[in-house]
This record gives sequence, structure tokens and C-alpha cells, in this order.
Amino acid sequence: MKILTLLFLIVGSFMTPHVAGEPVILVNKTTHEVTLIKSGKIVFHAKAAVGKTRELTPEGQFRIKVKAKDPYYRKKNIPGGDPENPLGSRWIGFDARGTDGRIYGIHGTNQPNSIGKSVSAGCIRLKNRDVEKLFELVPSGSDVLIVSSNQTIEELYKQWEKEKLEELLSPST
Repeated sequence: MKILTLLFLIVGSFMTPHVAGEPVILVNKTTHEVTLIKSGKIVFHAKAAVGKTRELTPEGQFRIKVKAKDPYYRKKNIPGGDPENPLGSRWIGFDARGTDGRIYGIHGTNQPNSIGKSVSAGCIRLKNRDVEKLFELVPSGSDVLIVSSNQTIEELYKQWEKEKLEELLSPST
């Protein structure tokens, strides 16, 4: 551990730009907010709806696996683009709980009055105009960090950045 700390101190300043350049979506269930940070700067921020209970929206670090325009709603056989489709205009699916990005996601909604509340079955809802903007800004493979926290966005980002650096510095297994 001492070697890792020393290595971090020596090369950390050289690696920070690499980590800071990676986009990350931060979802704070406590504040009902979604933020995208790229190159260390906030480039997107919006209010969101999250799971009805704390357990429904998984917490942790995930990766975007699927992006879809006008997503099909399989549960009720509702085509994309249909005003009855609860997924709205975009789907950004991530690999929570061993899934492939088709079960958990950040998506639009046909119920914009739900934004800012804890009402979903587990996904993260944004207004359609917000999810469309986020969809264009974030590439597949980006990290999604979901937490319940009273920390600021900046504090959450610094924590994510530190963990990414430690991941880069740890030996591969």
C-alpha cells in the first residue's frame, strides 16, 4: 500500500488529465440530479426521477452499454415514438446488477411531472429534452456513478476521479 501511495504521489499529477478527460455521469438519488462531467467540467445537469424505494435504483459504478433513439418498451409492447411509451425519446442503458444495458437506464418519460420525485421502478427518468441533450453528449462505454449522498457534485466527482486513478495504478489481475 505504501508503494501504491508513493507511486500515486509521483505520477498522479501526470495521470490526472487522462482521468479528468473521461466523461462520467453522476446520479445523486438524494438530490434527484443527473450531471455529466467531461474534462473536469460540468457540461450537463438536470433534475431526475429515481426509484420509488432506495433499493430499486441500484447504486455503484456502471458502464453505458446501450444507447437507443425512440426505444421500444418491451414490457407492454409499445413501439418507440408512441406517446404512451413511458421510456420517452431516448434510452441510455447501463450494466447494473449483471445486466446488459437493457434493464436499467437513464431515459425520457411521457410523465414529465414525475421529475424530481422517487417514483420509478428503478430507472432514472429525465424530461425528453434533457435526455436528448445528454444522449448526444455522452459516449457508450462512459461511467455512470449512482449514489445517495449529501456531498456536492464536485465532491462526488473528486471521489470518482480518485477511484479511477487507484484503478489505473493497481496491478492487473
